[in-house]
Order: sequence, then structure tokens, then C-alpha cells
Amino acid sequence: MKTPVLNDMYWLIKRELWEHRGGFVWTPIITGGVFLLLNLMGIITGEVMGRNAGFNVSFGGAGNNMRLLSSNLDKQSMDAVGAGLDMVMYSPTMIIGLVMGFVVFFYCLGTLYDDRRDRSLLFWKSLPISDTATVLSKVVTATIVAPLIVVVVGTLTGIVMLLMFALALSFHGVGVWHLLTLSHPLQVIGNLIGSIPLYLLWALPSVGWLMLCSAWARSKPFLWAVALPVAVGIVMGWFNLLGTLTLQNSWYWRDVVVRILLGVFPGGWFSEVPHVGGSNPAELLSSVGLTHSYAALGSVNLWVGVAAAVAMLAGAIWFRRWRDDS
Repeated sequence: MKTPVLNDMYWLIKRELWEHRGGFVWTPIITGGVFLLLNLMGIITGEVMGRNAGFNVSFGGAGNNMRLLSSNLDKQSMDAVGAGLDMVMYSPTMIIGLVMGFVVFFYCLGTLYDDRRDRSLLFWKSLPISDTATVLSKVVTATIVAPLIVVVVGTLTGIVMLLMFALALSFHGVGVWHLLTLSHPLQVIGNLIGSIPLYLLWALPSVGWLMLCSAWARSKPFLWAVALPVAVGIVMGWFNLLGTLTLQNSWYWRDVVVRILLGVFPGGWFSEVPHVGGSNPAELLSSVGLTHSYAALGSVNLWVGVAAAVAMLAGAIWFRRWRDDS
């Protein structure tokens, strides 16, 4: 049975999804569809160009040869094939997540400002719902619900893409269906879902700053959110150029501007994780797996950002309660 607080949060999040379903629901679906369409166009283009060039696209008994070849693969080769298939499943999620980063950015920037501009704030304030619950529901929608939607749509897109390539090869007598068993779809899904808490922590400073500007700015919140931190960095660089002050502003651009403006894009926490990369797909996927990813929790930079985000969200709640543009 839901408590009143959880019940309120459920309906508030449902309200956010209903009001912004175009961004949170249809954007990832359309992006995934476009991704599949482009891959289908690539397959068709390869078929047409191959036929026009007179290539023999019938592989005959290649299917049996492929099975024989795969049965003789050593463990390292099988791991490499599996990692390559996993990367195919990861790739649409990365692209959809990048697009969703823009959606989350403008959602956080406009959500509290739009409530005041269209006067719907007056209606919501007439309900027995606190400003804290309202703001937190928007934070949960941006940092938990949106990534979950990305994982679901991205994973389904990746699976369909694998099936599409396998089907295209099967038309030429190359049976690669058995190679799909070398992939790890459940592990991919587990890694993507397991990374959502990291996304939440890393994105909080950006979400907090954008919502603070959204609640505080009387007009043009985008200019305040973007121009203000950039202007401060330019002034710091100007003082360094004049030699009047010696300010190492590289940390400001990296740890302040990037965190509060680009933190909503996934994967930023890997900057706090050592030894990311590898000479082959298996090593690369291992370096970005959950075991290595959660090493970012040992970063002071991450937790300083979380503390700053809590303060900024508290400011957003206060401004939402007392800001009156009438």
C-alpha cells in the first residue's frame, strides 16, 4: 500500500510524463526508429551497390563454414565476438542517451519558469502538495525515469538491429544466428540500469543549477544559466591575460562550467575513473563496466558537486515558494 508521500510523488511524476511525453517518450522512440532506418538503408545500399558492381552475393555453403569456424574459436576470440555484439547493443542506447541529454537540459531549464509564465503555478499551489515534493518529482523524472526510458528503448533497438543484420546475412546463406548466443543482453541491460544511480549523482549539479535558474529568472532563463558561468570564466581569463590576478581557470571550466551545463549528458563520470579504454572491444567494455564505473564514487569532485546540487535545489524550492512575477 502506498504512503501519501509516495502516492503524491507517483502522480506528480505521472503528470510530468504526461505533460512532456513528447520529449521523454516519443523522442527516444523516434531516435531509435531513425537509427534502425539508417541501418536498414545502409544494408539496402550495400545490396544494391553490390549487385550493380556485379559482386556474387550468394555464399552457398558459407553457413556451414561459419559454424565450423565458430566451433574452432578459442575463448579469447569468442569473447571478442561477444563483446562486439554487446557494443552493437550499447550503441543505440548511447545515441538515444545523447539526444535525451538535450531533452533533460531544456526540461530542467524551463520546467519551473514555465509554471510561472503560463500561471499554472497558481493551480498547483492550490493543491495540498508541497513545493519540495513538486521540485523533487521533477528531479526524479529527469535523473531516473528518463534514463530508464532510454535503457528500455535503446536495448530494444539494439536487439532489433542485431536481428536485422543476422536476417540480412541469412538471405545470402550465411547463418550467424548461433553467434548471437555469444552476446550478453542481460548483462548489457544490467550494466545500463546499474549506471543510472551514477547518472543521478553526476547529473545533479547540472539539474540543480538549471532548476535554480528556472525558478529564479524572471525572463530568459537560458541566458542566465549559460551566459553567467561562461562570462565568469571569460573574466577570469581576462584577468590572467592582464596579469593583474593569477587565477588558474582551467579547473573552473572543467569542474564548474562543464559540470553544471553538460552533466545531464551520460558518461561524464568516466572522467573520474582511471584506465578507461582498451585495445579490443572486450577490454573496452570491461573498463566501462559497473565494477570500474563505480570507482567514480571515490571522487571528491563528484560529492562536492552533489553537495552543491542539494544547495541549489533548496534554492529552487525556496524561489518556487516565494517568487511572484505578477
